[in-house]
Amino acid sequence: MARRTVSATGPAAARAQPHSAELLKRVAAIAPSLSPAETKVAAVLLSAPAWVLEHTLASVAERAGVSEPTVIRFCRTLGLEGYPALRLRLAESLASGASLLYRDVDASDSPADLTAKIFERSARTLLDVRSQLVPARVGAAIALLADARRIEFYGLGSSGIVAADARHKFFRLGLTAVAYSDAHVHGMAATMLDASDVVVAISSTGRTIDLISSVEIARDTGAAVIAIAPPHSPLAERASVALEFVLDEDPDVYSPMTIRLAQLAIIDVLSVGVALRLGPELISRLERAHHSLRDKRLQPVD
Repeated sequence: MARRTVSATGPAAARAQPHSAELLKRVAAIAPSLSPAETKVAAVLLSAPAWVLEHTLASVAERAGVSEPTVIRFCRTLGLEGYPALRLRLAESLASGASLLYRDVDASDSPADLTAKIFERSARTLLDVRSQLVPARVGAAIALLADARRIEFYGLGSSGIVAADARHKFFRLGLTAVAYSDAHVHGMAATMLDASDVVVAISSTGRTIDLISSVEIARDTGAAVIAIAPPHSPLAERASVALEFVLDEDPDVYSPMTIRLAQLAIIDVLSVGVALRLGPELISRLERAHHSLRDKRLQPVD
């Protein structure tokens, strides 16, 4: 069967323009997929961003041990026209100070300090992800989901929990939606899809072999795939529509939660967008579902 492909951003669909506050994060995210020469440029940028801001193209090339055209190619890989555009984005990124807004939790933190730090990081996460999402891609994903015969959510580990939450949200909309967090199960399920179905694959790294394998099977059946994953990851590159974002890894080992928050927020955007697209007939279904739960709750006592 023919694959469904959605062009959300034109010829540059595979690469979103880097937002100023996210430049360094995006460089870190795509570094594993760069050529050896471009990796050297990325290393200089990540290790000494302030130095890069103050030096010429020739100086950066010399420090990285590459040619000047390689530095220019690196800029274009980021979706920028050239070195001046890179310096402008870098200046904006450093001026934003976004990466300095979160401090690691510490055993000496008071409950008030702990609460402030966790909520501060959560709020920053949502703002960071909002700035990175490409609206055209979000719209394309909503259109695919609203028209789907069947929606399957795939995820492993903590992303599997997000997949289960997504199934619940879309089930409430009266859509046929399931979630699988077992690699063998979603691998088998993918073989039974067709061109009227949509898979939403969720991954914090975009590099999980079992998930990528299931997505490839789904694409071979003709199903569309929406990936929620880091930019330029193998999973994102295999998707019909990629909703890409990158976040710093949580610096503490206690609560790696920021990526999960981002994934959940994106699912909320998609579910609300689909609900709006389905129109007024959905309202009566939601009201019936709400009434069905009324008798299962204790009523307030006067």
